[in-house]
Amino acid sequence: MPRVSEEHLERRRQQILSAARTCFVRKGFHETSMQDVFAESGLSAGAVYRYFKSKNDIIAALANHTAVPLRALMAEQIHLDPLPTPAEVLGAVAQHVVENGGPGGTVRLAPQAWALALVDPDAGRYVKEAMSGLRGCWVEYAVRMRDAGWLPGDADPDAVAAVILGLLPGFILQHLIIGDVSPETLAKGVRTLMPYGEPTVP
Repeated sequence: MPRVSEEHLERRRQQILSAARTCFVRKGFHETSMQDVFAESGLSAGAVYRYFKSKNDIIAALANHTAVPLRALMAEQIHLDPLPTPAEVLGAVAQHVVENGGPGGTVRLAPQAWALALVDPDAGRYVKEAMSGLRGCWVEYAVRMRDAGWLPGDADPDAVAAVILGLLPGFILQHLIIGDVSPETLAKGVRTLMPYGEPTVP
């Protein structure tokens, strides 16, 4: 019997994740059962459990998967030359949030994953890993800002990164729940609070 190819295995894994994402966005983590995932994916219980031993395993995988494009975007932004301003970088990140925060968007899973991470150690480990990766990008950016003279020479990049990362959950929650903030709103506020690299007005 021929061996199943890696490509086939990955396609099947992505099929399950896509089905679970649809269910989670529709019903939430807690109200979605594994039976819902089986039905949405069109796969048997055995086929799904071959890849994921539990619903929380699926949630953890989605948490990591969702962070990948955001980290890629941030890495691209913070390594641009000339160095983009904080308002430009955060504006680009916020635009990604908006584009992926619609009814079926993956960003809608983020607040649910954060809540689950507080009570489930396994999910917490994966969410922590994803968040730490994002904060690492901001540390790199803070170092570049310091090297550009935008921050004092003794500025602590880790502290700066922690503050900048703290802006994102607030924007995500306001966008998803209140609905009256936009990337332009965030960029305008950041430009006021952190005018580093912005043109000076005579």
